Amino acid sequence: MQSLKKRIFNFIIAVVMLLPMGVAAQTLTSSVNTYSPYSMYGLGELSTPGTVMQRSMGGVGVAMFSSTTVNVMNPAVFAYTPRQSFLFNFEIEGGHFQNDQTKFSESANKNVTTAYNTLNIHNISFQMPLAGGVGLGFSLSPYSNVGYSISRDDTSNMGQSGLWRIAHTGEGDVSEVKIGVGWAPTKKFSFGASMIYYWGSINRNYKNIIKDNITGSGEYSSTMGIDTYDVSRIKAQFGVMWNPILKTDKILSFGATYDLGGSLKPDMIKYVYVDNLLQSVVRQDNNVDSPLRLPKQVAAGVFFQNLKIRVGADYVYQSWGGDNSSIVENSTNGDNGVHVAYTDTHTVKFGFQYIPRHTDVRNYLRRVAYRVGARYGDYYQTYGGEKIQQLAITAGFGFPVQLFGRSSVDVGIEYGMRGLGDKTIVVDNKKVGLVNQQYVKLSLGLSLFGEDDWFMMRKYK
Repeated sequence: MQSLKKRIFNFIIAVVMLLPMGVAAQTLTSSVNTYSPYSMYGLGELSTPGTVMQRSMGGVGVAMFSSTTVNVMNPAVFAYTPRQSFLFNFEIEGGHFQNDQTKFSESANKNVTTAYNTLNIHNISFQMPLAGGVGLGFSLSPYSNVGYSISRDDTSNMGQSGLWRIAHTGEGDVSEVKIGVGWAPTKKFSFGASMIYYWGSINRNYKNIIKDNITGSGEYSSTMGIDTYDVSRIKAQFGVMWNPILKTDKILSFGATYDLGGSLKPDMIKYVYVDNLLQSVVRQDNNVDSPLRLPKQVAAGVFFQNLKIRVGADYVYQSWGGDNSSIVENSTNGDNGVHVAYTDTHTVKFGFQYIPRHTDVRNYLRRVAYRVGARYGDYYQTYGGEKIQQLAITAGFGFPVQLFGRSSVDVGIEYGMRGLGDKTIVVDNKKVGLVNQQYVKLSLGLSLFGEDDWFMMRKYK
């Protein structure tokens, strides 16, 4: 028993030491998590939850019964962690983002394209048993990312001061730490609860700089502003799972989760600098109130698996619009005049995995897991009243690291599109095209199953 306590103690110390490293990874490289004009408002672009395996299958996982891989999408799954095992998962993700926009003019329309590459740690998670039918799960992962650089020229005051360049840049992220417990009172039914802690920092900057001064006096002024947005908030998630078929060769599972919403209450500070040749005036507003609220979320799924296939489907609803119906961002400040509002989202996910023969001792490729999936839904903000659709097609592989073992190296790829179609909106009384975004994300994960003797007490004679 002393050996078991020592192993658990050493493991907890290792996790405590690892957590600051994960925080640093999320903070120091936050500016390269995404590159999207759709991250200009609110919390930015929301990340897809789940491991590489789950994201390679479209992001399904609410009902995925698994005793060999980490699944932090439903705390009810933690109850099925094997007694003498430890499940660990570590991942990195890189992406290539391309943004296309049509600019309309009287002479000729112009298509503008920008691109950017990103790389960062995506997920650190584990599951471990606590007692018979009771398990614990932990994850550190990104919740949302901000990264953009946009500029435009303002000619409205050409006759008075000249041409002005208006530039907007932003970077940052919000991470989530989830820790939960699952309990299975019977083999076929379990439920669980998780506490989720959100933290992070987002910086948004804008500059109004004169490019061609025509006043003749040589004097000009420019305005620069910095908005900082620090998040530190806790909410809860509850989950249930029912396995009407639970056999050694096939399993059918139904799962559901409910996330509590609530006020985000970020610490906001706004700086405004007005500079000219004669003086510099600085304005600072501390503790600016933001009414933005985290949404309530309901997710439900079904998952079937046998010795060769895994197939599942999820549906996710988030009440962004209902909880933030009174918020319209950037509607009157004149920077771009576009109305950005929040809207409820509905997302459907599908995934499939096939392993030809996981016990084949002669052909390694027959033991590899082949995965495909798809995801379709709404973005949680509207622009000029227009909804933004999102579509992603995914694929991946799971490479076992030893014969009859359950640890694997997982590789996933996702091709996605945001802003489908040729929608246009009116900005400053001019028609502009909404940005059509395409991206490719490549993920690499290490999934470890404690199949040796993580919690085995040795006896020496």
